[in-house]
Amino acid sequence: MYFMVAVSAATLAYTHRIVAPPWLYLYLPTVLIGLSLVRLAQWLVPLPAHQVGEAFASSMLRRTELFSAVLSIGFVGWALMLDRFGGPYEHGHVAVFIGITVMGCILCLTHLPRAAHTVFVVVLGTFLAYCIVLGTEVLAAMAINIVIVGLISLKVLRNYFASFLALEESRRALETERIAAQRLSEENARLAHSDSLTGLPNRRYFFARLDAMLARDRSAAPFCIGVIDLDRFKPVNDTLGHAQGDRLLQAMGDRLRPLCNADVTIARLGGDEFGLIVEGTMDAAARVGQQICDAIQRPVQLGDTVVSVGSSGGLAAWPDAGHTAHDLFDRADFALYHAKKNHRGTCVRFSGVLERMIRSEQALEAALQAAELERELDIAFQPIISTRTMEISGLEALARWSSPTLGPVPAEMLFTTAERLGIARSVTLALFGKVLAQIPRMPPAMRVSFNLSPADVADVETVHGLLTMIAATATRADRLVFEITETSLIHDPEIARGALEQLRATGARIALDDFGTGYSSLSTLHQLPLDVLKIDRSFAARLDDPVGRRLVGAIRTLARTLSLSCVFEGIETEIQLMEATLAGYDYAQGYLLAKPDSLDAILAMDFPGRAAA
Repeated sequence: MYFMVAVSAATLAYTHRIVAPPWLYLYLPTVLIGLSLVRLAQWLVPLPAHQVGEAFASSMLRRTELFSAVLSIGFVGWALMLDRFGGPYEHGHVAVFIGITVMGCILCLTHLPRAAHTVFVVVLGTFLAYCIVLGTEVLAAMAINIVIVGLISLKVLRNYFASFLALEESRRALETERIAAQRLSEENARLAHSDSLTGLPNRRYFFARLDAMLARDRSAAPFCIGVIDLDRFKPVNDTLGHAQGDRLLQAMGDRLRPLCNADVTIARLGGDEFGLIVEGTMDAAARVGQQICDAIQRPVQLGDTVVSVGSSGGLAAWPDAGHTAHDLFDRADFALYHAKKNHRGTCVRFSGVLERMIRSEQALEAALQAAELERELDIAFQPIISTRTMEISGLEALARWSSPTLGPVPAEMLFTTAERLGIARSVTLALFGKVLAQIPRMPPAMRVSFNLSPADVADVETVHGLLTMIAATATRADRLVFEITETSLIHDPEIARGALEQLRATGARIALDDFGTGYSSLSTLHQLPLDVLKIDRSFAARLDDPVGRRLVGAIRTLARTLSLSCVFEGIETEIQLMEATLAGYDYAQGYLLAKPDSLDAILAMDFPGRAAA
């Protein structure tokens, strides 16, 4: 705008250089043009971003409005004085200068309408008055036309500016909403990664942090992880109640939070188990681990009672103890087990000695490859109890392997090794054959649950073998329940879903085991051909908590809406059984009701009599 005014004024002065005196065509316009160029230079100089705040911008705009009034008075006064000299062409140039320049200024001041109004009123108002009083009829008509065009331009400017303000207000509203949404998202993320009881990071955050550290460059600095477990915590829960146990965990959280920093992460993994990540050497991790043990063993005041618990821990270093989250955690957990057994109250480092104590995978693989599955594999049964009648409504078949060389081997290790060796199908079919052989000895209404691993569900030949064995026996398929976990869907959902539908078509039922452990979702419940939900045992510990009771109640309502039966796993106390029953769960399973045993021992149990007692 200032450039336009300067050029137009210079042109007008030039055309009047012959007819006007020097002070009017040279000196005065030089001053006015100089002021315009100075103002132009001020706007062209870049300013630091931190300096251009709202107050600074407002000040600049107010000065622009004031300067527009001063320059308007100066230029229109100078132009009208020039109009006293020259002939028709010179007079016409003055009119054109005033009209065109005003229109240009209005256009340039679109986002500053008050300055545009000032220019319009000062320049065209003065020009119109001058033309009416001292000019000819033609000049007066020309002035009127210019004023009308100016008024219309101002109207358009006002409309545009109103739209601009509305757009800016909308942008600000959207920005405010975005900031609010971002804050809400950050708060949700914080809550999603925080343990509500202790205020420490939770299990999800711990493993996400561990995965992120494992994804770093191999040349990165070493780090260690640890697993810390409270000693004598269960007696506090059993003696003082779960409410006091929660207060004890809250006190532990208050003590452990100050130990966290950029290099140390302490998370609650669940129950009375805590996870530790230390960026540094094993010596640094051992110092932090001992600080944790020292902090935990200090007495805690719980109401009128003073309790004292200790803690033990296991530490594993990357990359010495492993390169994956599973390997590191497994070895830290084994070190914790060793600490619990031999060195309570301390943190034990995983070492080569402990490595040799773990059954080597090679030995396990060799034993399984040489195993006589029909002779070495066995089945134990754990009852599923009706919470209303305390009678056995079904049995869950659990694999047992006793190796002549290794002794009893946990079922998880059995299946993991079998999958690694490629003989999972043989193990599954051998176990299923033993289950089918036991069914005729059971009461006719009793169902039997059989666990299928993700590898079983994904293997067409395994599913075909199960169907063939069902058809080859006199067993009614509606007495069978096949239990799966949601991980069965991860690798090939379509194959897994097709396999389950084939099994269900025989009349067998499908149960989703470990529901609520992190993968399960509403979409899963809709996608799978399910009949039963088995609630993960971790929820049993939350039955004493009002929030936990509401959560399990909501799960039961959801299952009822989807016409799914529910089995509550992991019941270990009478209170848990009572709360599960009150929440609407018709079936329960756990050590309080019965531990896994042989079929003869299970059938000899007198559950109705026990309930009466």
